[in-house]
Amino acid sequence: MKVKKAVIPAAGLGTRVLPASKAVPKEMLPIVDKPAIQYIVEEAAAAGIEDILIITGRGKGAIEDHFDRSPELEAKLLSSGKEEMQRQMAAISHLANLTFLRQQETKGLGHAILCARQFAGDEPFAVLYGDDVVLGPVSATGELCAAYEEYGLGVVGIQPVQLSEIGRYCTLAVKELADGRFAVSDMIEKPKPEQVLSPYAVLGRCLLTPEIFPILENTPPGAGGELQLTDAMRTLARTKGMIGVQYSSKRYDMGNKLGILQATVEVAAAHPEVGPQFLAYLKEFLQNQP
Repeated sequence: MKVKKAVIPAAGLGTRVLPASKAVPKEMLPIVDKPAIQYIVEEAAAAGIEDILIITGRGKGAIEDHFDRSPELEAKLLSSGKEEMQRQMAAISHLANLTFLRQQETKGLGHAILCARQFAGDEPFAVLYGDDVVLGPVSATGELCAAYEEYGLGVVGIQPVQLSEIGRYCTLAVKELADGRFAVSDMIEKPKPEQVLSPYAVLGRCLLTPEIFPILENTPPGAGGELQLTDAMRTLARTKGMIGVQYSSKRYDMGNKLGILQATVEVAAAHPEVGPQFLAYLKEFLQNQP
């Protein structure tokens, strides 16, 4: 079955990037000239996703506004002779069929996914974490969809993490299959050093089947007292198995100040409009540092 649906959980408070996220949703923080969440929606669309549910919360109305049409702005652009810019603005609302749902209480990523049950129905769906922008020539979501179509199992997007850092993420029991694909038989959220299964962790992307919903309903609160999606996926991995895909693009943690800066610098360096000037400035800046 082709994967045509995706869920983007974007209800988090963004406490790691305060005070910037106090009034502006962290998903709307810009990477050069586009908000982070637009890159995520574009990645899903590039994978052939047609229907996207963005799960928001209080204070996140700017996300909906961004993906809506703005007739006044578009008219102003046209009257100023900026036809290409008007075209770009109008195209934002046509990236996919976008639906918005408010998560009334932030009870964890697992709870957010439960909110998507009616949207998903009986179809598989990709999950693109709202904190994670993944950039590269190939859609990471597309790589997960290809693995699902081949194996018919749930898929997690994985990357190796330094063992000194893996306690902040999760750890996976993996067996390499081929071409950056792995069989996943177990996972532990925020492991203690003696619990580490491998240096591989789920980072930013997964693809789930509807069988995750009854598992989530019967999963007790985990780390932080929240319903952890990883705990439910662990049950799935242990019973049916999952596939891990080491996606080829680069992940930027947009819930982290350093991640935002890294994404901004690297996107700016390759930007067709400002790239050469920005690189020249950056070289001069670095040369003048003590």
